Amino acid sequence: MALTPDDVARLAGLARIELSAEELERLAPQLDLILESVASVSEVAGDDVPATSHALPLSNVFRDDVVEPSMTPQQVLAGAPAAEDDRFRVPRILDEEA
Repeated sequence: MALTPDDVARLAGLARIELSAEELERLAPQLDLILESVASVSEVAGDDVPATSHALPLSNVFRDDVVEPSMTPQQVLAGAPAAEDDRFRVPRILDEEA
């Protein structure tokens, strides 16, 4: 089943994309080819092939948290344009109350 320019116009409307008549004519066969390609891939995968999100198995590598020496609050705040109560002072936003 080939996509028509009307099909593409409906999809464009759902996506809130404005397309000219020339674009609809040009995109219809291109999108049809994409759909055919996706369909051919789904035909290859049989019931014995498990669904995966990655080609290779993933495993997370975690390391232990190790406390190491770092700068003091005074050293960190020394380069700040404004500081208050050992914290960076930033401009108030959204008229929030303190």
